[in-house]
Amino acid sequence: AFFQPPKFLSSLTNRSTVCFFLKCTKSTDRTTYFHTELMDTRAARPFSFSFNTSDYRILLMDQDQGRLYLGSREYLVALDMHNVNKEPLIIHWPASAKRKGECQMTGKGRQGECANFVRLIEPWNRTHLYTCGTGAYQPICTFINRGWRAEVSRGKRREKKKKTTNAAPRVGFTARFPQLQAWKDYLFRLVPGYVDSGKGKCSYDPKQENIAVLIHGNLYAGVHIDFMSTDAALFRTMGGRTAIRTEQYDSRWLNEPVFVQIQQIPDSAEKNDDKLYFFFREKSLDSSGGASPSVLARVGRVCLNDEGGQKSLVNRWTTFLKARLICSVIGEDGVETRFDELRDVFIQPTQDERNPMVYALFTTAGSVFKGSAVCVYSMADIRNVFNGPFAHKHGHNYQWTEYTGKIPYPRPGTCPGGTFTPGIRSSKNFSDEAVNFIRAHPLMFHPVYPIHRRPLVVRTGVDYRFTAMVVDQVDAVDGRYEVLFLGTDRGTVQKVIVLPKDPTSMEELTLEEVEVFRVPAVKTMKISSKRQQLYVSSDAGLTQVSLHRCGVYGRACSDCCLARDPYCAWDGESCSAFTPSTKRRSRRQDVKHGDPLRQCRGFNAKETVQFGVEGSSTFLECQPRSPQATVKWLFQREGKRKLVRKKRETNHGILLKSLNQSDAGLYHCLATENNFKHTVARVALRILDRDIVLALTDQDEEEEPKTRQAGPYVQSSVASTPFPPEIRLINQYCQSYWEQLSPKQQQQQQQQRKRTSRRHTESQDQGLG
Repeated sequence: AFFQPPKFLSSLTNRSTVCFFLKCTKSTDRTTYFHTELMDTRAARPFSFSFNTSDYRILLMDQDQGRLYLGSREYLVALDMHNVNKEPLIIHWPASAKRKGECQMTGKGRQGECANFVRLIEPWNRTHLYTCGTGAYQPICTFINRGWRAEVSRGKRREKKKKTTNAAPRVGFTARFPQLQAWKDYLFRLVPGYVDSGKGKCSYDPKQENIAVLIHGNLYAGVHIDFMSTDAALFRTMGGRTAIRTEQYDSRWLNEPVFVQIQQIPDSAEKNDDKLYFFFREKSLDSSGGASPSVLARVGRVCLNDEGGQKSLVNRWTTFLKARLICSVIGEDGVETRFDELRDVFIQPTQDERNPMVYALFTTAGSVFKGSAVCVYSMADIRNVFNGPFAHKHGHNYQWTEYTGKIPYPRPGTCPGGTFTPGIRSSKNFSDEAVNFIRAHPLMFHPVYPIHRRPLVVRTGVDYRFTAMVVDQVDAVDGRYEVLFLGTDRGTVQKVIVLPKDPTSMEELTLEEVEVFRVPAVKTMKISSKRQQLYVSSDAGLTQVSLHRCGVYGRACSDCCLARDPYCAWDGESCSAFTPSTKRRSRRQDVKHGDPLRQCRGFNAKETVQFGVEGSSTFLECQPRSPQATVKWLFQREGKRKLVRKKRETNHGILLKSLNQSDAGLYHCLATENNFKHTVARVALRILDRDIVLALTDQDEEEEPKTRQAGPYVQSSVASTPFPPEIRLINQYCQSYWEQLSPKQQQQQQQQRKRTSRRHTESQDQGLG
């Protein structure tokens, strides 16, 4: 078979089902790039510095300073966001040899866990970062001096700290990499001699996920705080407020949670109403029944000014509440598929800081059936659930029911000193009744459903799962669009856009899929709309990828328009990056409909001339940029068109066998996509008489060697003899071919012809002998 695609391509372009209500559509990757192809586009830049580490995680992106901060096994790395390979700054931060030995004595370390895995990097101020690592099962934290040298010095004078600017750090840093010290104006080093306990800030086990955020000097973290990872909690440490946590060993609060995301979101203009929202998944308390899911996705919240209770829940949250997140789809057979394993959450800011959009990435529980989905939630719906009824176990079956009894004042979950409790200045002033109620009823009865009660993106029946997600808002000619970048467990990233199809359904379009890593799964991603860059990490490394590769969609206006990529538009000559500031008259783009008829009038495929010889075969090339397009060939002769039937069709074109003079004519390659038909290629096929071509070839072989050496191509006397027009035409074609070649290519062709002639002469001599 001709042009057989590799097996991996078949898996990459698997059609996956996207269902909304009872309607389903098929989704196919419009463009697919393997790792080498992606590198060839020069739109990706892998982090090329290699050292003995693994488990890369993007822990912080500082847009103001243009720095990307990574944590890995025993290393911290600061990268330039414009170019990740431009003088990276690297700190070596290992656990001590003594601590590693103690860790191995406990039976750990068979899989390399007895090391310091960096899991937290948070901005403390403009000149310092706060970082924590697992410390070989003894979490440790410290500060990092960062920023421009003059700015750090001013910060130190303001804080009236001891003069330690020239002191050598006690823990190794970029001195281990002297080639990286060229950028001397930017500091990135550990504060000498400072080590803090990481308990309640970072997990002991590197396999346990943790989340953390620094707010006004207080660190809020969802972590496992013991060696055996049996005690998980939401902690508040550091700063001026009381250290506080969730209730210990109470499965009604947290039941073997896996923390995913944490962020402060204000509830109103009143600062005392500010809350911290965190997202996690946990084991269900009803999983033994069989019908209930074993894992549930949750959203929880606490008040930032919670100080704990006075008599009950001392040093415990008195405002802790949680609710279930639902993400499911009903298929054509009426069966509901639920996605319960929350994997990632991306919070997209809006003009109203109190109402960001919450994008959540889910997978199916278990290993038999692989499925992934993306659901989006509004903060209004989340708040409505937290303001609704509480869940209560009741009845002879001890089932979850709605609590219908008296709700104490203030309502459990309300912040002290807020809009509804102006007279209560501290949570220690909450009534015993209110504190005891929230201790026994932390769960809300109603779940949170996604917008329109359906997912944005669904993948079922595929051999991969989504692992990470970021979202970008892109302004196009016909409106603003949300573009999702979805990392997978096979090292690829899919770029997806969701468009309204009709009032009851959405159309999901996968614009492209790129193979960022050959083997390991995508672990973390960050996006910079300002720099138009995506940063992707895995166990093995990090790669910087451009958000768009407009030029690869094709050289035709119709190809650019059919791509429906909001980052790209046709500028009259090529498919190039679109910016809202450019004049819209000269930019052709239609993301919503992808209709080239309205955008690309006057941009047609050019006609090419191709020659074939009677009795032989020829291949007419036509490869649409999109695998979603269907192709058919039309043959035109004497003004009439008909469908080509004598052919062998491939993904790259058609093969015509046993040519004769009746095959000469104009061939049109027509591609149909999104109900739009356009000509991808127009090939004028000329058939040469076999006897004449053989005669011409024989005469060329009999020419003197000096004639062949006279130039890359010399027209023989055949051109001036009264040969049929096709011979003169092929001579003209050869001449134009040589003129198009560069001098270097002409030299290579000459050498190839010499080698061919030498082999031909030798074979003749051997035959004569």
